[in-house]
Amino acid sequence: MSDVIRYEQRDAVALLTLDDGKANAVSPALVRALDAALDRAERDAQAVVLSGRAGRFSAGFDLSVMTGGMDGMRALVQSGAELALRMYGFPRPLVIACTGHALAAGAVFLCSADLRIGAAGPFKIGLNEVAIQLPLPVFAMELARARLTPQWFTRAVTQAHIFDPAGAREAGYLDEVVAGEALLETALQRAAQLATLPDPAFRLTKERERGAAIAAIRGGLVADIAKLTAPVPG
Repeated sequence: MSDVIRYEQRDAVALLTLDDGKANAVSPALVRALDAALDRAERDAQAVVLSGRAGRFSAGFDLSVMTGGMDGMRALVQSGAELALRMYGFPRPLVIACTGHALAAGAVFLCSADLRIGAAGPFKIGLNEVAIQLPLPVFAMELARARLTPQWFTRAVTQAHIFDPAGAREAGYLDEVVAGEALLETALQRAAQLATLPDPAFRLTKERERGAAIAAIRGGLVADIAKLTAPVPG
């Protein structure tokens, strides 16, 4: 479908695979491609699986953009925030197959999906913004608050703790951890099961579950983005 995302139809499930050949950084091109893929899936599928490349789900926002000037950085984060909110309110069941590392915006995407299944392995998952001297944006904090286990929230958000997949399950970034070779098939099976949930019952219930939070985050998004500062290169 593009240089960074592949779209496949698996019966009622749309499989979207992120693969930029590197770390799957959230770049302007990736945001546009994923948004377009979600347009197609919303029209043609009953559920979605979003996967990454082996060992990498997403390393977060593209650092070349994040350190390349305030205007570009803020534009990218705003578009990424809108994409995460779209995922959080997506009218079809959205399953993430977390193939490996998921940091920063990659972890935010985990908080935006309905069901998150991770591959077991020596992978890093979490919000590392504070560790690179970047205050966590409100939109990311509120999406994390909605999905993370309360007793882990402060450690995950304010203390920038990074988890392995088992820890990420305990903290609430993941719902299930499976062997890497079983990840995609498990995610597709779970998505196929969720695809049987009737519409509009699923869609309307999800709106009632998440609509108020989405509206509140969007209402403050301009001010949130205006307060962003650039990360300090490591």
